[in-house]
Amino acid sequence: MAGSVFLLLLAGTLLCGLLFHTVSQNEAGDRTRPRRPNFIIILADDIGWGDLGANQQAGQRSSQTPHLDLMAQQGMRLTDFHSPASTCSPSRAALLTGRHGLRNGVTHNFAVGSVGGLPLSETTLAEILHQGGYYTAMIGKWHLGHNGPYSPTNRGFDYYLGIPYSNDMGCTDLPGYDLPSCPPCYPGPQILHNSCYTKVALPLFENRTIVEQPLDLWSLTQRYTSTALNVIHTARERGQPFLLYVALAHMHVPLSPPSYAPHPSEGGVYAASLREMDGLVGAIKNASDASDKENTLIWFTGDNGPWEQKCQYAGSVGPFLGKWQTSRGGGSAKRTTWEGGHRVPTVSYWPGRVPANSTSSALLSGLDIFPTLLSLAGVNPPSDRRFDGIDATDVLLHGKETGNEFLFHPNSGAAGKYGDLQTIRLGRHKAFYITGAAEACGGSTGRQELHDPPMIFDLSGDKGEETPLDPTTEEYKEVNERVRRWREALLYDIATDQSVSTADYATDKSAAPCCDPRHTACRCHTLAAVA
Repeated sequence: MAGSVFLLLLAGTLLCGLLFHTVSQNEAGDRTRPRRPNFIIILADDIGWGDLGANQQAGQRSSQTPHLDLMAQQGMRLTDFHSPASTCSPSRAALLTGRHGLRNGVTHNFAVGSVGGLPLSETTLAEILHQGGYYTAMIGKWHLGHNGPYSPTNRGFDYYLGIPYSNDMGCTDLPGYDLPSCPPCYPGPQILHNSCYTKVALPLFENRTIVEQPLDLWSLTQRYTSTALNVIHTARERGQPFLLYVALAHMHVPLSPPSYAPHPSEGGVYAASLREMDGLVGAIKNASDASDKENTLIWFTGDNGPWEQKCQYAGSVGPFLGKWQTSRGGGSAKRTTWEGGHRVPTVSYWPGRVPANSTSSALLSGLDIFPTLLSLAGVNPPSDRRFDGIDATDVLLHGKETGNEFLFHPNSGAAGKYGDLQTIRLGRHKAFYITGAAEACGGSTGRQELHDPPMIFDLSGDKGEETPLDPTTEEYKEVNERVRRWREALLYDIATDQSVSTADYATDKSAAPCCDPRHTACRCHTLAAVA
C-alpha cells in the first residue's frame, strides 16, 4: 500500500512539474510576442491650425502650447490634416466610425433634447477594440446621443466621464467667457437669453449617471486630468492594452481658465485657455511616458476649426484665411469648407516608432484614425460595410507621404444641405461647388453661392484661398474633369452602399438629461463622488 501511495505522489509531483514547465514556457513565449499598442486620442474642440505654437512661423506671437510643441519635436507634426467635418457631431461620428456622415447618418449636431444619436447600426472604434481585448475609456464631450443605448458605455467604452454635448449647451452657476455672455442658472423662473441655454443645467456624467448638474466649468480640466491619469495607471496595472479617448472642452466657449489674469502680454482669455489645455495634454503625455511610452501612440487633433463669430474667444486659422469669402462678407472657419474650417493642428507621438522631430505634409483626415489604429492593433474592421478612411501607418511610422489622393469636405451648417459633399480636395487643388452663409465676427454671413462649374484654387501658392483658377486654362479644365470623376464615383459608391445608416434627429423635452426634474434647471443636491 505504501509503495502504491508513493508512486501516486511521485506521479502527481511529476505532472505538476510538467504543467509548471509548460505554463512557464507559454508565459515566456507570450513575453516574446509583440505587445499590442496602447492608443490615446486627444480631440480638441474648435481649435485653430494657428493655435499650435509649432505651426507658427519664427517671429510670430509667442507660443501658448509648450507641451504640444515638445510633443511635436519628439514626434511628428501633420501639417495637412483635416477634420472629417466642420462641426461637432458629424466630425466625432466620422472619427469613431471611419465613415462620412452620408454613410453613418450623422450630418449635423444633436441637441439637448435629442431622442437618438449615432445610429445603432454603426460600429465604433471602441466597440471593435473592446471586442479585440482592449480596455476602453472616454473622457470629455460625447455629442453622439445621451439617451439609453446611445451613451458612450453602450457604444464600446468600459468607462466614461464627461459632458454629453458642447459645454455651452446648458447653464452653470459660474458661467465662463462667451459672446454673448450667458447668465447663470437662476434659482427662479428661467429666461431665454439670446442664444444661451438656461432651462437645463450642464450635466457631468460618470458612466450612465449624472453626478453633477450644473457642473463646475472652472474645475473641469483638473477633473479630466486626474481621471485620465487614473485610467492610464489602471490600464498599466491590468497589463491590458487600452484606448483612451479624451474629447476636450477646450477651445469651445464658454472659456473658463482658472489661472486667467487680464494682462495684455498674456494674450487674454483665449491664450490662458490654450495654456490650460496644453497643460492637460502635457500631464497625459508625462503619465504615458512614465507608464509605457514605448508602446503608446498619442494622437492629438481637432474636431473642426475655430468658431469665428466668437471674435476674441476664437482661435487662429494661421495662413488659411479663406480670403475669397471674407472679402465678400461671412466667415471662413467653423461650419464652412474653407481650410480654416477643417484644417486642424495635429501631432502624433510614439517614442521609437514615430520619427522624432519630423513633419509630414501627407493629405490626411480624422477618417483615417479608425483604420490606422485597427491596423496597428492587428484587428480587422467589420466586413459588412464600406469605409472612407485610409491606413496611415506608413505615414506615421515610415515617413512616407502616401496620404489620401482626394478628400471630400461635407457641408457642416453653413451653405448647402447638411452632409452633402460639395467641396473636394484633390492633391494641391481644391474645388468648391457652394460657398457662403457662415457668420463672421461682427455678424456678417455672406450670401450662399452655387458654383457650376466649380471654383478651384491651387493651395500650393494660395493658402489663403484668395484667387481661383481661370476656368479657361488647361490646368483648370484638367483638374475639373478629375474632380468630377472622383465626386461621381464616391456619390455612386454611397448611393449603392447597403450599410448606410439614418440618424434619428427627433427631439423631446423629456429627453434632456435631468438629474432632478423637481428642481430648477434640474439641479442636483446630492453629488456622487467621481473617481
